[in-house]
Amino acid sequence: MPETKDTTMTMNDSTIKLLLTRRSVQAKDLVEPGPSTEHLDIILRAGLRVPDHGRVEPWRIQVLRKPAQRELGELCARIFRRDNSQASDVQLRAESDRVQQAPLLIIVSSHPDPRRFAKVPAIEQLLSAGALCQNLLIAAQALGYGAQWVTGWPAYHPEIKAALGHDPTVDLVGFVYLGTVAAPPAERPRPELESIVSEWQGS
Repeated sequence: MPETKDTTMTMNDSTIKLLLTRRSVQAKDLVEPGPSTEHLDIILRAGLRVPDHGRVEPWRIQVLRKPAQRELGELCARIFRRDNSQASDVQLRAESDRVQQAPLLIIVSSHPDPRRFAKVPAIEQLLSAGALCQNLLIAAQALGYGAQWVTGWPAYHPEIKAALGHDPTVDLVGFVYLGTVAAPPAERPRPELESIVSEWQGS
């Protein structure tokens, strides 16, 4: 008889422990150093290991270091000033700083292929981009970094999309901030399984 491999999973399993303790860290609490070149490569490769029905590859990734963040931040402030004539200097500074809070910013955009909708519906292609963002978070934490996935108004503004080289119809699904955690975040309440999960036993 061939030996069978013990597949019993315990709480010591590093992957399960990571998933059960994963916690977002606010971008403002992420400091230098950001991911090294080697670690960033690992994070990005992990990001691409997502379900992708039909191998559509319906997503793109842009990495923004500090100079690029600064340029994008200045654009955010200009747009905000134009669209909010009563904006204070404090508000404008906050809008400029919005995309400059962490050492590294990754922007994930969704690029569904309509030619494949018959076999790979648009929602599946969009969800694949969301899964990519989640993989980035998990990979970053596994390597000892903190991360936060947010959007905000810049993700939906056509001029921001254009500046990043995207058509207005493109969805920017994630602004993922990466850096070193300045202080461990407090745990927050999580939903009880009983309030979320049910077992359907047929009609």
